[in-house]
Amino acid sequence: MSLTMTTFDIRPGDFADPRVIALLEHHYAENRAVSPPESCHVLDLSAMQVPEIRFFTLWEGEELLGMGALKQIDAEAGEVKAMRTIPDAKRRGVGSAVVRRVMEEARALGLKRLYLETGSFEYFRPARELYLRHGFRECPPFAGYKPDPNSTFMVLDLG
Repeated sequence: MSLTMTTFDIRPGDFADPRVIALLEHHYAENRAVSPPESCHVLDLSAMQVPEIRFFTLWEGEELLGMGALKQIDAEAGEVKAMRTIPDAKRRGVGSAVVRRVMEEARALGLKRLYLETGSFEYFRPARELYLRHGFRECPPFAGYKPDPNSTFMVLDLG
């Protein structure tokens, strides 16, 4: 029996690529649709294009399968932002590959902790499970977030 491993190409996100723009816009619209406004922390296209955010896209050939970003909070901490896998690529390791890339970037920057905020309700359960598999654990709100029953806050110690 032969097992073929797919190799993904993870590269800096190109904000001029219409496929990347479409995925970011879909991510933004869907998060706004499923989250109460006061609990929605998704970034739009313009908010992603700031110096403290490093944005990555994951490709298989010419097909965009996912994206993720690292926002540097301060000299010791970062935040995972904009994680998304296209529906047809779910359960293929795309999310894990992007999380690992964000973790690598955080370590390369010398960060000691990596935080994230995600939803606490069923829609976000797969995301929470992904983060738990990569060593994140629940924590109190961070970096200006407030306690919110619709949010789950998580942290990963990078040391």
